[in-house]
Amino acid sequence: MTEKRASIGARRNPETEAAVLDAATEILAEKGISGVTMEAVAKRARAGKATLYRWWPTRGALLMAVYRRRKQEICHPDTGTLEGDVKAVLESLFDHWSRPEGRVFRHIIAASQSDDDLREALEDYRLERLAHLGEIFERAAQRGTLSDDVPAQEMARAVMGMAWLHLLVGRLDADAAGIARTLVRGWVRPS
Repeated sequence: MTEKRASIGARRNPETEAAVLDAATEILAEKGISGVTMEAVAKRARAGKATLYRWWPTRGALLMAVYRRRKQEICHPDTGTLEGDVKAVLESLFDHWSRPEGRVFRHIIAASQSDDDLREALEDYRLERLAHLGEIFERAAQRGTLSDDVPAQEMARAVMGMAWLHLLVGRLDADAAGIARTLVRGWVRPS
């Protein structure tokens, strides 16, 4: 029998956490999302299933942790214009998703269609990212350049929706500047 990793109590053991996320990543690469079960990950990581469930209460939460671990933080630089900010966000996302992380995230989105736990984890992640994306619209509002015709939250949803669509249809080579220009055309106050 394989020896399990030592627990350090209620705190996460960084070595065990890394082993679990490594194991889940390897299984994902080998067998796809359906192969990533809590039992398979625990066995490969030499960790107890109870540990996995304590740290990631669902398989969806574990899969999102795998993605988050590999995901760089997408920063939203202040370029001075809403169009420039949206362009910078799209370029950063498209660049990030052109790596293996994009494939992982596409799998998560696809599998969430039939997996309630994963759908819930994805929705939590989407709302978190949406709030973060809203920062660029808050900046535009503070600069006085944002139109009052469309709520800022809906603008953020449109940018996110456009980005996710490009990921799902494999168009990460799209012209981010052109998309940004088209999206923000009606969102800025005329000069």
